[in-house]
Amino acid sequence: MPSFSQRSLDNLSQCHPDLQLIFNTVVRDFDCTVICGHRGKEEQEKAYAEGKSKARWGESKHNLQPSMAADVVPYPIDWNDTDRMRHFAGYVKGVASILYGLEAISHKLRWGGDWDNDTELSDNKFNDFPHFELVERLKG
Repeated sequence: MPSFSQRSLDNLSQCHPDLQLIFNTVVRDFDCTVICGHRGKEEQEKAYAEGKSKARWGESKHNLQPSMAADVVPYPIDWNDTDRMRHFAGYVKGVASILYGLEAISHKLRWGGDWDNDTELSDNKFNDFPHFELVERLKG
């Protein structure tokens, strides 16, 4: 059974409890690594300058505390295997959907490969396959 490295656990600990539950559930069956949770100003500006983010400091859900975003990829990492990243994202989205339906989490999940959440990947203008962020709170 896969498990997180200490680095992944440290990164995930910076995230909202909903993200922690989602990815602690995912890692039971799909080996993955948490590359980033919270991003400070210097890290965010570097990600923006390198074209890895479209958001400047203060505009990203990574900049909140706890972080409302996490960058997570299947392990071992192969940046060129976008099919596996898409497969992983579908698995993560499925787990999040089930947890949301059970009201175990209070947010829906958006993935950086489908920003508008319409399940059409071809209309995405900026692919950020590692990126997952929380959206929409349950009412009540």
